[in-house]
Amino acid sequence: MKQLLKICSVLITIVLFQACGSDNKATVSKPQPVNTPSAAPVKIPAFIADSSYVFIEKQLNFGTRVPGTETHKACKEWLVKKFKGYGADVIEQDFTADFPNGESAASTNIIAQFNPKMNKRVILAAHWDTRMFGDQDEDPKMRNKPIPGADDGGSGVGVLLEIARLIKDNPIDMGIDIILFDAEDQGASGTNDYWCLGSKFWSRNKHINNYSAQYGILLDMVGAKNPTFGKDDVSRQFAGAQVEKLWTLAARMGYSDMFVNKNTGQIIDDHVYVNTIANIPMLDIINRSPNTGSSFQKCWHTHCDDLSVINKRSLKVVGQVVTAAIYKESTGNF
Repeated sequence: MKQLLKICSVLITIVLFQACGSDNKATVSKPQPVNTPSAAPVKIPAFIADSSYVFIEKQLNFGTRVPGTETHKACKEWLVKKFKGYGADVIEQDFTADFPNGESAASTNIIAQFNPKMNKRVILAAHWDTRMFGDQDEDPKMRNKPIPGADDGGSGVGVLLEIARLIKDNPIDMGIDIILFDAEDQGASGTNDYWCLGSKFWSRNKHINNYSAQYGILLDMVGAKNPTFGKDDVSRQFAGAQVEKLWTLAARMGYSDMFVNKNTGQIIDDHVYVNTIANIPMLDIINRSPNTGSSFQKCWHTHCDDLSVINKRSLKVVGQVVTAAIYKESTGNF
């Protein structure tokens, strides 16, 4: 009987040990799945090239936008009204611009603020004036006359107006400051003098004390057909991280035919002074094609820079890439 009890005791112990071992093994080898919510996709509104084109056409309907002229003043009033209509707080930053011909003119930087109380901010910029003389024109008789400025000035403004409209209809969780610099394009040809007067003034006299932004994106001559948007030295030096992110984003979106992985060298543009004076990283999206016999598109600073040079696909590509960048930035996904 004692022997029988010992045998039963051993059998019970073995069974219990195997049962416990089985539970431990199940716990280690087959963990219960944990359901973690996936990040919500970023909603990026569609950029409408037709709308941007109409905004360029409207600017040209005013005439040339040379500082100090009545057509310049009329266009300014329209721009301010449009931004206010899209819900922006608008600041008109007046200054006096001195030009190489010895004249001076009243000029205005237009700053359209979206979500002005938010600390996290990105600048989108372009210049809105047009050149007072077409010094690159083939016809010597036309070289002292102001150019239409459809691409050189008008295209960047047209893209930013459409982005302002998109922000109104698709609120963004971040501050956006659209800055239209004045008196950018009146410099002395072949020198660094008198260029980018509006961005120099703003960089030394920001519209808000202690103003800061994450970075800026400048648009200049973005509307011509088959543009080449390369990486200039100033953008790479001061805003290199943002350059790589934006060009990578453009490539993922299928636009590497325009946003090329190419160094386009030195350039003087508004971003130089935002970088070096305001100390805010700013990159430049600017068309510099080597195939035109000039560093810029063939109608640069000539009277053929009219509405006929504007290409809607170029507007669509630039506008959609910049729109995607800011909406991704607003959610921390850029």
